[in-house]
Amino acid sequence: MNHSLFNTIEEAEGFVKSKFGDGESYDVGLKRGHIWSMPTLFFYMNGLIDSTILTQILTLTQGNVSQGKNASTFDEAEAMNTYFPYFSVTIYDSKDAWISAVLGGQLGIVTLSGYTYTVDVRSYAGRQPEEPDNEKVIRGSRDGFTENIIMNTSLIRRRIRDVDLRFELTQISERGKTDIAIGFIKGLANEGHINYLRERLKKIKHDGLTMTDKSLEEWLFKQKFHPVPFVRYTERADTCAAHLLEGHIAIIVDTSPSVILVPTTIFHHLQHAEEHRQAPLIGTFVRLMRFAGFSLSLMLLPFWYLLATEAQHLPKFLKFIGPKELGEVPLFLQLFIADIGLEYLRLAAIHTPTPLSTAMGLVAAIVIGQIAIDVGLFIPEVVLYTAVSSILTFALPSYELSVAAKLFRNVVLFATVAFGTNGFFIALLFTFMYLVSIKPMGVPYLWPLVPFFPKALARIIVRFPSSNGALRPFITHSPHRKRS
Repeated sequence: MNHSLFNTIEEAEGFVKSKFGDGESYDVGLKRGHIWSMPTLFFYMNGLIDSTILTQILTLTQGNVSQGKNASTFDEAEAMNTYFPYFSVTIYDSKDAWISAVLGGQLGIVTLSGYTYTVDVRSYAGRQPEEPDNEKVIRGSRDGFTENIIMNTSLIRRRIRDVDLRFELTQISERGKTDIAIGFIKGLANEGHINYLRERLKKIKHDGLTMTDKSLEEWLFKQKFHPVPFVRYTERADTCAAHLLEGHIAIIVDTSPSVILVPTTIFHHLQHAEEHRQAPLIGTFVRLMRFAGFSLSLMLLPFWYLLATEAQHLPKFLKFIGPKELGEVPLFLQLFIADIGLEYLRLAAIHTPTPLSTAMGLVAAIVIGQIAIDVGLFIPEVVLYTAVSSILTFALPSYELSVAAKLFRNVVLFATVAFGTNGFFIALLFTFMYLVSIKPMGVPYLWPLVPFFPKALARIIVRFPSSNGALRPFITHSPHRKRS
C-alpha cells in the first residue's frame, strides 16, 4: 500500500541534503518547481539523465502554474499521467528504494502531499553498438553489446520478439547497487536454474562489483582458484539470442559489454559464431580445426620435449622433428623461458598503444627471437614449437579458456620434465579427471563426452544444417526440448 513518505517538501529536501550533503556534490540536482499549481521537488543526478528532456519537463511544468488549478482540487494521478504519459512513472513506499532509483538515473519527484515518484528519463553516457574485437565474423551483424544495460536488452529483444522473453531486474551490493538483469525465455529455461540464480544473487553481500561480470561469476559459482571459466562470456547479441532459444539463461550486468551465459560446458567455449555463418561442411571443418587446436595447445610442447629427450621412442621417419643440437642451456629451461617470454609479449601488446603494438610485436618476434638463437640461448626448434603452441592457443575463441590451457600445458610440461613418459601421461590423466570433476550448476563440464551422449556429441563435433531439427541441449533441462 503506497503512502506518503514525507510531510512537507521541506522535509524531503532536508532528507536529500542529509544523504548527499548541501552542495557537496556538483552532480546532485535538487530543484523546486510546479506541476500545475502544486509545488513540487525535483531530484536527479546530472550525467545520468537526458538533460534535454529534463529541461522540457521543467519548462512545461513551470509554465502551467497559471492554468488555474489549485491544490485543494488537484488530482496527483491525473497530473502524473498528463505530464508524463510517455515515460515510466513509479510511486514508492520506501525512501531507500526511491534514492536507489534516482542514483540509477531516474528523475525523482516529491509532491505537495509527500508522495514520491520517479520518471524514467535515463540517458547513460556510452558508445554505440559496434563489432566486438574478440568475436569478429566475416559475415554477420556488426552490433555488439555496450556498457548500457538498457541498450543490451534491446539488442536481444530485437532478435527475439517473443512475449515470453523475460528480463528480471535486480540490484546487488551495498554501495555500488549494480543493476543486473536475468534474461530467459519463459517455458524454455529451466525454473530450477532460474531459482538457483535468484537465490545466489540474494546472498551476495559486498560493497560493490566494480569488475562487474567477472566478480559476479566468482560470487555466483564460488569459483575460488579454479582456472577454467564456469560461464561463457559473449559480446555478440546474436550469440546470446541463440543461447536463449536453446534454453540457456543470460545474465546482463550494467556497465559491462559482456553477457554471461549459463549453464555451459567446455565445448561452448570452443564454438564461435563464424561456424554458423558458413556452410555446414565448412563450419564443421572449422570446428574440428578448433577442437584439434585446443588438444594440440595442451600436448604439443610437452610431447615434443618427450620425443626430443627420449629419442628411442622416435620413429626414424620423424627424426626431423628432433633438435639437431641441444645447446648450452637445458632444453626444458629453454622451453620455459620461451613460453614465458611469449606471455610477456602478449601482456606488452595489451598495454601498448594500438599504433605501436604491431611494430612492437614484429620487433620482439623477429629481432629478439633471432638474436636469442644467434647467441645460443635458444635452439631454432624451441622457437618454432613454442610459437606454434601460442598460435594454437590464440585460435581458441574463449580468452579465459586459452589462459587455462597455457596453465595446463605448463603443468604437463613440468611433469614430463620431472618423470618422463610416465609424467606426461599421468599429468594428462589428472587434467582430464579434474575437468570431469567440475560441475557448475550441477552440469558436467565435459558433457556430452563425460557422461557419454553419442548423439549430442555428434552434434557438437559436426555443424548440422539448421533445418535438421536439433533438440535443445540436455544440460539446459528445458521443459520443451523439441524446437519448433
